[in-house]
This record gives sequence, C-alpha cells and structure tokens, in this order.
Amino acid sequence: MYLKANSPQATAAGKSIIGFNVISGKEVEGDLSMIQSKSAADQRDLVGMFPDSGEKDVAKAAKAAADAFQSWSTATAATREGLVQLTAAILDTHRDKLARIVTREIGMTPREALAEVQGAIDACTFFCAETRRTQSRTFASGALAYRRPVGVCGILATGSSPLAAPSRKILPAILCGNTVVWKPSDNAPAAAYLLLRALLEAGLPPGVVNTVNGRGRAGCGKHFLAGIDKGHFQSFSFVGSTSLGRTVGELCGRNLILPSLDLTRKGAMVILPDADLDQAVEDALRAAFAQAGQGTTGLANILLHQACAEPFRQRFLDRVAQLEVGNPMTDAEVAYGPMINARSATAFREHWEMGQAEGATLLTGGEQWIEANRTSQVKGNIGHGIYMQACVWDGVKPDMGLFRHQVLGPTVNLCPFGDFDEALAWLQDTPCGAVTALYTKDQGLMGRFKREGKADIANINTLIEDPEARLTYTGQGTRPGGQPALDGFTRWQTSNQEEPESSPAGPAAGTQGQAIHTDWDSL
Repeated sequence: MYLKANSPQATAAGKSIIGFNVISGKEVEGDLSMIQSKSAADQRDLVGMFPDSGEKDVAKAAKAAADAFQSWSTATAATREGLVQLTAAILDTHRDKLARIVTREIGMTPREALAEVQGAIDACTFFCAETRRTQSRTFASGALAYRRPVGVCGILATGSSPLAAPSRKILPAILCGNTVVWKPSDNAPAAAYLLLRALLEAGLPPGVVNTVNGRGRAGCGKHFLAGIDKGHFQSFSFVGSTSLGRTVGELCGRNLILPSLDLTRKGAMVILPDADLDQAVEDALRAAFAQAGQGTTGLANILLHQACAEPFRQRFLDRVAQLEVGNPMTDAEVAYGPMINARSATAFREHWEMGQAEGATLLTGGEQWIEANRTSQVKGNIGHGIYMQACVWDGVKPDMGLFRHQVLGPTVNLCPFGDFDEALAWLQDTPCGAVTALYTKDQGLMGRFKREGKADIANINTLIEDPEARLTYTGQGTRPGGQPALDGFTRWQTSNQEEPESSPAGPAAGTQGQAIHTDWDSL
C-alpha cells in the first residue's frame, strides 16, 4: 500500500491510497490499467487507485486459492477463529479511520459508516461463535456425518455495503476451512482493500483470501463470473441487484453449484389506524432515506389504511421537509448524502418519468439539489457530488412499476388500501422485499402478518433494518445469516467408521501468514 497527496482542492479529506490486488499474500498489479475511486461526496477527492484486472488475474487468484486450500482446510478451528478474532480487534482499533474512508468513498454519513464497520466486527464475533458449535452428527447406526469445506469460494458484493456485506460471506467461508477469491465493488475498492489488509495483519496465510479489483460487467466482473463456467469456484456468493443475481443463479445452476444470493429488495411497511403514527413516521423516515435509499434493503412502499392515510401523509411530509441533506464529509449530522455514482443517479432520474407516466402523484422531490435551488436544509458543498431531493409518491398501486421495481435512491411510495386483507394480498402478490413491518396494536393481525406474509423478516412496530449476521432469513439458494449461513460453505460427508480421537495440533507447516503492517495513522 502506498499513500500519496490528494488534489489541492481535497487535501482536507485525506491522502489517496494506491492499492493492489492481493494474490497468494502478495500485493500485485493487474494486467490492465488502473481504476480511480473518487469520493461520492466530492469528485475532486481521489480516495484511491486500484488495478483493473483481466481474465489472467482471475485465473491466478483462483489458482492461488486452490493451492492454499489443502493446508488451510486442515488448520484447527482454534487457529482460524484466532485469526478472525484478531481481525475484529484490528477493525475495532481503527474503526474511525475506516469509517472515514467509507464516508469519503460512497457517501455514507459518519453515523452510517461507523455502523458499517461495526457490522463487519459483529460478523467476526458471531461467526467465530457459530463455528464452535458441533460440526458433526451421530446416527443410531453409529455412522457419523461431518461438515467439510467445499473448496474455493467466489464472492461478489455490492459497494453500498463495502464491509458488512462481504464480511458476512468471507468470514464463514474461511472459518469453515475454505479459501476465497473476492472481487470488491469498483464503487468501494479502498474500503475493501483495508478490510483485506486487516485480515492479513492478523496473520491470514497466503492464498486464503485473494482479491481481483476492477470494473463491473464490462470488465473484471465479466471474467469473474466466467470463472464459474471454467470451474474456478466450488461455491459462489453474490450480494447485489436482482438482475445480476439471476445471471449468477443461471451460471451456478448449470454447473451444479448452489449459490448464496442476497438480492437488493426494498421492503414494505403496513400501517393500520390503531398504530402509533408518530413512531411509524420516524421509522419510515429513517428506513426510506438512510444511505440516500441505496442500501441493499430499505423501505419502498408504505401501505396506509385509508382511515389513517391523511394524518400519516401530512406528518410524514412535514418531517421530509425538515430533512437535512448534504455533504457528509463536512456536515456529519445530515440525514443522507450523495448518490454513489453517476450511473445510479441516471437510473434514479428515470423513475421520475416512470411514476408520472403511471399516474402516481409526486408530492415532493423530483429534482437534483444544486446551488441554484438549495435551501437552508442543504448543508455543505454539493457542487462536486450528486445530491437528490427526497421523493414521496402518492396513490401508488401494486400493478405500478414504482411499487414492483427496485428504485435505488431517496424515494418512497404511499399506497392507500381498504382493509388488512387487501394489504396482505398486495404483499403476497408482489416482490415487496426481504423485510416488512406492521404497525398495529391488534395481536391477532400481528400473528396473521407473520404467518401469511412471505417476507424473510417480519417486524412488528419497529424499524425496518438491514439483516444482521446473526439473523437467519431465506435469501435465494443457501440461507444467508445465522448458523444456516455455514451451509453455503460446507458439504456433509457421512462416514461409517469413527475418525481418530486426536485431531491435528495446528495448521500444516507454512500455513501461518506473516503479519503485515498498515500505516493507519497516515490515512
């Protein structure tokens, strides 16, 4: 890792990181040119430069992982856990530095960035505890069944969660004895690079986790996915859009690989007349507009009983008008910051026309914040980032694209309904997301909501939140989160002969990595 001075206009943001791919424990350049990671908050800020990798880089990383698998898979559970626990300590020590990089790179507010770092730390702690649970089963016949690592795991995760999301994949993979090839998002290579360096600082052996940086579908991402057909991976995990998730699922299916897919699906909130409207308003505000609506989960549709639609609508619009939006690097208390990149901003603009064409009513929003239209609610320098006004649509129905499609950005739909059965039918018939919530005091309806709804996580009178490492939910393919997450990184082997009582005293010779040093204080 090298650090260099930033541009004169962005000196206060911090230095620029010159990073590398990591293959067999060594930092190496890619076959192609370099990509730049510029701050979402201020494009003048060069957060880092990283390799734009090609087909040969992916093949080298896969070979390194395959070569490391034999020794790492025989390491003791205590050895693996010790390295992950030390990684958690390193992340905790440098959480403020790492959170600032996340804020610079993808525009999270400092509060959100610290939560992102904590998500990675929590994943370390949780999966260490889960892998201590029994990894074998004994049958009445005397046969034994054991969890075995599957081999080389490919991991591709969204840049909107550059630490927590990949940690929920990488950590259970390596704790189960697998090795990893990880392609970080080109939206957040610097944060990913520092996460990997924390693992290496902890002494992770060469080749256990390898990275190939680069662009998405048109670049390294294309070659990375092609590695499924080439037999590079025995397991594949993806966190991101439904459209790309379908491609990953098809590739894995024809190669008889069971994928682990955590797909971006916005959630829904159902509000009944007896609900605490003040609480519902505050929860909806945070769920809809956190991270400028670009998180892997969030709130898209607010289903409002007609008897409480008007009072909720007015209170909600009043609170939206009070939202402080702006540059999170200079104004830490803003509710949300910029769009991650220009591509995301273009897709968000397109939804304005879609909603109006479908007959929905735009109650507020519909423009980008610029110097000419800014108000007192807009904070900091917004001239070198893309900052969108919060959108609230009314009269949205289940057959509309607004209701059914993923729209990443600060927007939410108000959807009036007549009775609970109608609202439940809407949830059952549409892709309303992995997370839903019901606000009511009726215990009977609470039970029906949990039993009859199809969401992975059904909250009652509480905030819709991103899934945590400890929460088990369905996902697509193997189950992400919780103890079942280990199923995606292990295979069961049954033996009719007992294994020797003694187990290896430690990893095979040469599997302990030499810890590196990261100059965190200079970031």
